[in-house]
Amino acid sequence: MAENGLIALTAIEASEKIAGGEISSEEYTSACLDRIAAIDDQVHAFVHLDPKEALNQARALDEHRRNGYALGALHGIPVAIKDIFDTADYKTECGSPLLKGRQPMRDATAVSRLRAAGAVIIGKTVSTEFAYFHPGPTRNPRDLTRTPGGSSSGSAAAVASGMVPLAIGSQTNGSMIRPASYCGVYGVKPTHGLVSRARSLTLSRALDHVGVFARSLADTALILETLAGYDADDPDTRPLAAPAFLETLAGAPPMPPQFAFVRTPVWDQAEPDTRATFEALAEELGEAATPIDLPPSFTRAWEDHRVIMATDMAHNLGGIIARGPDRASQQVRDFVAEGKANAAVRYLEARDAARSYAAGLTTLFDRYDAILTPATTGVAPVGTATGNPVFCSLWTLTGLPTVTLPLLAGEGGMPLGVQLVGPAGDDGRLLRSANWLIDRLAG
Repeated sequence: MAENGLIALTAIEASEKIAGGEISSEEYTSACLDRIAAIDDQVHAFVHLDPKEALNQARALDEHRRNGYALGALHGIPVAIKDIFDTADYKTECGSPLLKGRQPMRDATAVSRLRAAGAVIIGKTVSTEFAYFHPGPTRNPRDLTRTPGGSSSGSAAAVASGMVPLAIGSQTNGSMIRPASYCGVYGVKPTHGLVSRARSLTLSRALDHVGVFARSLADTALILETLAGYDADDPDTRPLAAPAFLETLAGAPPMPPQFAFVRTPVWDQAEPDTRATFEALAEELGEAATPIDLPPSFTRAWEDHRVIMATDMAHNLGGIIARGPDRASQQVRDFVAEGKANAAVRYLEARDAARSYAAGLTTLFDRYDAILTPATTGVAPVGTATGNPVFCSLWTLTGLPTVTLPLLAGEGGMPLGVQLVGPAGDDGRLLRSANWLIDRLAG
């Protein structure tokens, strides 16, 4: 599925050409729609798409530019939206027949901010059922026999196949980083609370994050600048100025970054090829990567994550599923039942432990700029199962910013993502360290 023409442009390149009048938003959006029409019957990335509506948005943005009005950072750029974010012009069904036909009246805050920046909301991408494990129809564009991962499967596949330059998704366990790694694109899960989740599907207030997909690291910074910021409708956002991600990423680090190579207590779950590849990467980085073992207390973190996620999902989805349990998958029903069975004391213990893990990792960032670790256990599996999120769980539990970089290859040349984890609230520094790593390995 080779890219060509306008669809090969990054979002930054396309925005510059649109602002300069070299191309129009209508032309660029049409190229994306043509790409979708050509290949989405194989990839199945989109669940709701209205080409006429997308082109109407693009034409209105072109008229806006011709009239000399100020342009937003994403003016004329098509962005795909995971089907858990409310959209006033598209249904939002969260991958579940229980919500079939649900039409919101208002946009999610993330969608509103994209529109305000001039983005074309091109359509809604496939989510696994309630953003959990039961897969949708999306296939991996790198190899159609393989999964794209989940739950943000459609968003990752749409970007990887050149249908759109940018997409948004969400992560409660590994739903951004895993599909980005499997599909070979850049994925960012920012610090918990950096991007508003208002009017998107709530699985767990403690764990839910909004993230982004792109085909360049700079493009992730571009869209994050639009999305980040305080929102009174999301109590976990903070009234602080949004970081200047592009400026920070482009700057040279004051000193070469130092990485803590953290295998984590689940290292044995990585495939042998993944372990060997990352050991070789750490060796290649030499003094820039130091192997670090986490304290034994971290071994329970994965169980704590599961307790929080299951309990919160039982609270947030239990009523919906009760309206038609025969229309929910066995996977989601079993997980909700597990959450209902959790004792309140165990849940509160897990919440306290999550804060303890986060505090324990803070000291690591006094010495190291970022943690280096696999994004996934291996390459995308053959079949429909969405894969194992085990290398994402700890960083989601602690709310730390993470980025996956499509820098390595595994079995059959399939993508294998390098995951970097940064200190809470310092997402710009993490992106800068990631940019340094890209340049170092390219050199």
